[in-house]
Amino acid sequence: MLRLKKGFIVAVVAALFMALAACGKSTETTSSSGSEKETKQKITVGTDAAFAPFEYMEKGKVVGFDADLLDAVMKEAGLDYELKNIGWDPLFASLQSKEIDMGISGITITDKRKQSYDFSAPYFEATQVILVKEGSPVKNALDLKGKTIGVQNATTGQEAAEKLFGKGEHIKKFETSVVAIMEMLNGGVDAVITDNAVANEYVKNNPDKKLQVIEDPDNFTSEYYGIIFPKDSDLKAKVDEALKNIIENGKYTEVYKKWFGIEPNIENLKQQQ
Repeated sequence: MLRLKKGFIVAVVAALFMALAACGKSTETTSSSGSEKETKQKITVGTDAAFAPFEYMEKGKVVGFDADLLDAVMKEAGLDYELKNIGWDPLFASLQSKEIDMGISGITITDKRKQSYDFSAPYFEATQVILVKEGSPVKNALDLKGKTIGVQNATTGQEAAEKLFGKGEHIKKFETSVVAIMEMLNGGVDAVITDNAVANEYVKNNPDKKLQVIEDPDNFTSEYYGIIFPKDSDLKAKVDEALKNIIENGKYTEVYKKWFGIEPNIENLKQQQ
């Protein structure tokens, strides 16, 4: 064993204590600095990307009016988020189990849904319409009596059809509105009841299909879409404030005109808030 002089040992020990003290100071400073920078929680948002022009898949990414609106709202609120395409029914189940924090997917605010979920202030005014082949004898909703109607399952289109004609095999339910439309083109149903923006977008993008949209304000009233949350969500107030701000500062109008080519009726939305 090598013997060391006493003075040398003292110097080494002193140096070690200084190093440890320096490390402790550095660790404390880092910890303090880290606490000052609040870590942003990433909000998980669910959607069903099969509802163009509101949300659909393009090159592996969810795009559409809802996607752009959500981005504007979350930036205004200062919230980091991730938008996931999880499907229609799983979206509601995931909200109830709180696997996701909120959802946006052209979801109509209804009294029944408000029993289980919270909604933001309305962000879009819509109505149900009838989609038929050109030359169809159907001119309004009442003309659908005795005919077979296609709807997307668990939507207000299904509710509107059942309200007029009752439940039964004459109303066929499909996973998406597009699948219902394909069934009509194949002769499986006589007409499809769906949201006006979805029907108009399909007709515009598929002129070769020879379809027409029938509006019927006497039998289909206005409805409003909202961003959906689990009950008692802390996010609702932040999202409502951000939504109000982008409506007032013109960002909402910019997004609306991008996807629909017309000016939105801002006053109607404000009256609903």
